[in-house]
Amino acid sequence: MGSETSIPKGTRDFGPVEMTRRNYIFDTIRDVFRLFGYLPIETPAMENLSTLLGKYGEEGDKLLFRILNSGDFLSRIDQSVLPGLPSASLSPMISEKGLRYDLTVPFARYVVQHRSEISFPFRRFQIQPVWRADRPQKGRYREFYQCDADVIGSDSIYNEYELLKVVDEVFTRLGIKSCIKINNRKVLAGIVEVIGEGNRIIDITVAIDKIDKIGIDAVNSELESKGISSEAVKRLQPILFLSGSSKEKLDALESILSTSPTGLLGIEEMKKLYSYIDNDLMSSEIELDLTLARGLNYYTGAIIEVKASDLAIGSICGGGRYDDLTGIFGMPGVSGVGVSFGADRIYDVMSALNLFPEHDTGESRLMLVNFGGEEEKYSITILNLLRKKGICAEMYPDQAKMKKQLAYANSRGIEFVCIAGEDERTNGQVTLRNMLTGKQETFTPEQLPGRLA
Repeated sequence: MGSETSIPKGTRDFGPVEMTRRNYIFDTIRDVFRLFGYLPIETPAMENLSTLLGKYGEEGDKLLFRILNSGDFLSRIDQSVLPGLPSASLSPMISEKGLRYDLTVPFARYVVQHRSEISFPFRRFQIQPVWRADRPQKGRYREFYQCDADVIGSDSIYNEYELLKVVDEVFTRLGIKSCIKINNRKVLAGIVEVIGEGNRIIDITVAIDKIDKIGIDAVNSELESKGISSEAVKRLQPILFLSGSSKEKLDALESILSTSPTGLLGIEEMKKLYSYIDNDLMSSEIELDLTLARGLNYYTGAIIEVKASDLAIGSICGGGRYDDLTGIFGMPGVSGVGVSFGADRIYDVMSALNLFPEHDTGESRLMLVNFGGEEEKYSITILNLLRKKGICAEMYPDQAKMKKQLAYANSRGIEFVCIAGEDERTNGQVTLRNMLTGKQETFTPEQLPGRLA
């Protein structure tokens, strides 16, 4: 018995149909990005670990895939101390690079490295895979694509509004009914401050970010296990679950956070964003969700998360404002804001809800039967004519029995078969067979593209 072949857990193969559908998603997102004036860039799959570490919080750092140094990566380590070294201490000695965790941190590195070539504000989009050493489960993969759009070099809240428009346009075009949840990290900082735990914002937001996954009771237990006082936890919950409209929530927060300048600034930013939203009509539902925290540490202002309304699968898009991410790389004071579409989860949503166009299977629309000899040359001429007209077509590569060639066309789901045998070649014609109905018609080669248009 041969050895078993498999792929790593959390990764997937994609066949022709899947790739056609994925490209439909990518093309739709790319078209919207371009419509809103975003420019494409790409960055390497791997970055120096010094670029990646410390940007995603302690839990994010644990999910980085590290790449072993080339050659004999143990040769520089004192072999006498090697058996006693903990893995955490050994890792930086044998690994200097890692696979990117997201596209935002590499983008910040790109901006700093290419600042002399960039006109600010800089609007970029990027569609590439990322990797996370997470536990694979439904809707969560170790290798997946992100489709990012960011504006950097502008503090204006108008950019947040534009990104909401981008999100709304993408999901409208894809046919996904969506709910866009928004919040503000300054508001969260203000809440943490008024409950008496102002220096524990990271611990609290990391826990809050898990509410949808583990529930509020488990989050409360986690907060207390991290040393957050039970009184603070008790005061936190009613604030997070304020009821009413977005305006009513903001008005209530303004009173609750009256002693927090940071919190009040966050409310001011949210009111400005809603001044744009309220003057617009979007297909997506917009919800102010005070439990939305987004665990990434670099967010400083507005935060965004999108969920499909008709399928429970987790976030399908997210993002937010980061005021000084480039400062980590030596370029302080440059604010940015962006969103990231999770193409793999979007694919799963569209598959589950049957939202992909039925006609776009990625298959050839027509196959020419191969009779060999002069008929084969005649068929090649017809094939070239069809392709010049933009019609996806192919010819069976071997001179095989007609039954075998037709069976192949059926197995591929090809709509039409073109028969150009000796009689057709002599008369300058072709016979077109509809593989669904069995109906056959005769045309000249020049008439054929019009029949298939």
